[in-house]
Amino acid sequence: MTLIKTSLLNGIAVIVKMLTLLGINKILAVYVGPAGYAALGQFQNAVQMITTFASGAINTGVTKYTAEYHDRPDQQRVVWRTAGSIALVGSLLASLLIAILHKQLAYWFLKDETYGGVFLWFSATLVLFTLNTLLLAILNGKKEILLYVIANIAGSLFALVVTGIMAVVYGLYGALVALAIYQSLAFFVTLGLCRKSAWFRLDYLFGAIDRQTLVNLSKFTLMALTSAVSVPLSHMFVREHLGVTFGWDSAGYWEALWRMSSAYLIVATTTLSVYFLPRLSELQDASALRLEILKGYKLILPMSVACGVFIYLFRDLIVSLLFTADFYPMRELFAWQMIGDSLKIGSWLLAYLMLSKAMFKRFMLLEVISATGFVVLTHYFTDMLGLRGVAVAHAVIYFIYWLLVWFAVAPLMKVKLARTGSDL
Repeated sequence: MTLIKTSLLNGIAVIVKMLTLLGINKILAVYVGPAGYAALGQFQNAVQMITTFASGAINTGVTKYTAEYHDRPDQQRVVWRTAGSIALVGSLLASLLIAILHKQLAYWFLKDETYGGVFLWFSATLVLFTLNTLLLAILNGKKEILLYVIANIAGSLFALVVTGIMAVVYGLYGALVALAIYQSLAFFVTLGLCRKSAWFRLDYLFGAIDRQTLVNLSKFTLMALTSAVSVPLSHMFVREHLGVTFGWDSAGYWEALWRMSSAYLIVATTTLSVYFLPRLSELQDASALRLEILKGYKLILPMSVACGVFIYLFRDLIVSLLFTADFYPMRELFAWQMIGDSLKIGSWLLAYLMLSKAMFKRFMLLEVISATGFVVLTHYFTDMLGLRGVAVAHAVIYFIYWLLVWFAVAPLMKVKLARTGSDL
């Protein structure tokens, strides 16, 4: 499937997801307010870290090797069985640990033990969440884009319905519970879709762990765990700094803007994961890699820049439509945030090349550098510029990251790669 066809088909799911995220943002703005946004951001970062550890962080590897072994179905099943067994055992152990420590986790991440029940809900549904992401990774690697799109639409609709009801009825507590469970509910839809595929059998997903496959997947585990720890922690440190320095409403302004950025950048980020990751995993020729990356820059980067310009020009209208008057101070962050978002997409096009070729050492190093740099630059620029400094830091760190990633992947453009990929 070509980049254009994939982008258009995936665009259906993207539009649905974008609209549901914007709808969720409006609901949360009305029922939890700026300070509640900050709490949701803290919990979401906790969920990201825990689910990555629980799943063994192998989903990117599953997509890569499912695509790479497209002509070897037996080898694909070895990958799936190994990954499924790791994910099942890991999520069961994590669920037990979360249930035992639910009050402590609520205090660590939300500063309030009364939110311990939120973590109990998360614990009860974590296995379904993990299995859902595994099936989505297989669909992505198999390039069954239609099923992948339908599954993602189902997840988006679950998010809107569950979050809307829970936030309206139970306020912040309900919104946190919704964030903990809605992706797990989508598992049943994804499972139903996969059962219709010729490749699907339950015994293909669980079984003996293959040693070599485990070694191959471990590279992606290291990369994903690095991202799962460094990125959410950096956001937590930034949010804590903003809350202590400027007040928790200000931290909520930044969180609201970050969520809005995530919503409009879905078009680019999902195309990267749905098309580029499997496609770059298949390619072994340097000239083909260069051509594919160039196609991405011609399509995705201009689209992201155009969206950013549009959002900046209509920022006042957007704040009033998507949030409430309480969020009006966030408008001063828009300009630098939009610049940073465009730089982010430019850098991620190359970062996905590192992922597809399992360049785990360089990827991990750059993730740590960018996350640490974001925290350091936030402190520096907010001291100089006030709250606007966090958006300036976002732009500066992604400019630096883009340069570093370019130097990291340059060798891939010059040499023929081994079939299984390696850290060059």
